[in-house]
Amino acid sequence: MTAASLGVIDSHAHIDFPHYTDDREAMLERMKSAGVSDVICIGTRLTHQDGPRKLAESAENIWFTAGVHPNHAQDQEDYADLDAYRAAVDHPRCVGVGEAGLDYFYDRADPERQMTSFRAQLTIALETGLPIVIHSRDADEDMANTLEEFASKGNLRGVMHCFSSGAELAERALKIGFYISFSGILTFNRSDDLRAIASTIPDDRLLVETDAPYLSPVPVRNIKRNEPAHVVHTLSCLASIKGHDIESMAHITADNTRTLFHKMRPHS
Repeated sequence: MTAASLGVIDSHAHIDFPHYTDDREAMLERMKSAGVSDVICIGTRLTHQDGPRKLAESAENIWFTAGVHPNHAQDQEDYADLDAYRAAVDHPRCVGVGEAGLDYFYDRADPERQMTSFRAQLTIALETGLPIVIHSRDADEDMANTLEEFASKGNLRGVMHCFSSGAELAERALKIGFYISFSGILTFNRSDDLRAIASTIPDDRLLVETDAPYLSPVPVRNIKRNEPAHVVHTLSCLASIKGHDIESMAHITADNTRTLFHKMRPHS
């Protein structure tokens, strides 16, 4: 199997960001050459939602989500507006809600405002049946409790993106049917605990991502700007942890991504 035929999916990237303004087309060609078949461009602000949407409209292998990142809850007027979220996700190329969640590490948004925004997006996920993309940092207990509350109300589906939290949050997320996505952090020298958690995640709940332009994985850690082509390094690390060859791991994670983000699956 050649690299170009791997069929990896980068389940979380921000390729609409200005980091790619000068070479976005070349970046997408490198992605294809590396064996990355699709990328999901993740929304972080409703006021900037045109970027992910227009990229997804421009190519068959780009998809998008719509939502408000917890660190932007403070600067978004529509942070809790259900109608605004409904309008943002009402698009054939929109495959999910978010990036939503809680971030208590940075002091960029009031925790109460974050929670209000998060609960609004969980409401939309339940209402639409779209999966929710979760950002969680230093908020394990509030995160788990809130997810469990909403999961008790209906068929809540979602992914813990760029997972770097503790084993208990992973276990509680898995229990309600969520997926766990690993980024380049998995490859870092200091990530032994995270690799131990990854080893316990069932194969059918694993996703991979770049979170580009951030978190370049080893062995391209010295490259400041990450990009979707680099997800193959995280995939290789995950394959080693799980005892799979890279081709099998690519198939497993891509199938999981299309199962969770069900609008990516071709119509039968």
